[in-house]
Amino acid sequence: MGFFPSEAEKDIWMRDKGDHCEHIAVCADDSMIASRIPEVIVKALVDEHTFKLKGTRPTEFCLGCDFCRDKQGVPCHAPKKHIEKILDNCRRICGTWPKAAHSPLVNGDHPELDTSDPLSEDDQKVHQSLVGALQWVIQIGRFDITTAVMTLSRFRAMPRQGHLDRVKRIHGYLSKMRHATIKIRTDAPDYSAIPVKMYDWEYSCYADAEEEIPPDSPKPKGKSITMTSYFDANLYHDVISGKAVTSILHLFNQTPINWFSKLQSTVETATFGSEYVAARTCTEQIIDLRLTLRYLGVPINGRTMVFGDNESVINSSAIPHSKMHKRWVALSYH
Repeated sequence: MGFFPSEAEKDIWMRDKGDHCEHIAVCADDSMIASRIPEVIVKALVDEHTFKLKGTRPTEFCLGCDFCRDKQGVPCHAPKKHIEKILDNCRRICGTWPKAAHSPLVNGDHPELDTSDPLSEDDQKVHQSLVGALQWVIQIGRFDITTAVMTLSRFRAMPRQGHLDRVKRIHGYLSKMRHATIKIRTDAPDYSAIPVKMYDWEYSCYADAEEEIPPDSPKPKGKSITMTSYFDANLYHDVISGKAVTSILHLFNQTPINWFSKLQSTVETATFGSEYVAARTCTEQIIDLRLTLRYLGVPINGRTMVFGDNESVINSSAIPHSKMHKRWVALSYH
């Protein structure tokens, strides 16, 4: 049928349709078609290639995630059915419905300092099962619990009663906020009011540097995407190891598309250092996302806009003659 696997993801198949590309994403025996006329592809699969398809209609549910449109017709996705399932599972395992909570964890809480009794072997399995279910909820859209689940998933090997109580609290938060939804907004954000400072890189090792476009990437077609990324760090997130946590959110146009939260591998003694680590990780992910879009045939609109709340980090990262006093910061800079 003329489809070929994308170099970015072998389970995404694509073909050229002149002014745009069609895509088919495959996962085991599930597939999702992105096409202006998907019925043509479905008909060819059934009539010409004798595929036995079921549920061929506009996507409503896939891999635990619900798809719908709001009252204004904007496409949305959220793991509502999956959340109902894990809440019912939590009630069945724990014997009670999780108590509603206003936040995933209490502000300023440090699970690593918990000294409650260690869980029995059976309760350890309960803790691990509940955390695993929450991790999939994050994958399919609920990035608001990412840092809380990341924090508690570190104690799966030997959890305590306090850790299990916190996992139940996250379920209680999802119970209260079960209808939170990501809207797929394709309009590009307007950054015309944000000044972009241009610096002279001629006397640096990056003179005349340009983004390397893969020579085997398909010709970009269709509507262009403006990429936006936010990064932040929480210094001294773990008071035992002293490590900070990095959190990152990536948007394509005005739609959240990728999120990340993880303890840093180094111990920083100042906010600048932890924020700089987060900025470096964010930049590496941006390079990966831009390469993925190139291989999917998606046109990218100019630079990626990156936002952070530490002006020293922003300036040090952008100015070619900035002084990097610490060697590891200088290496991260390059």
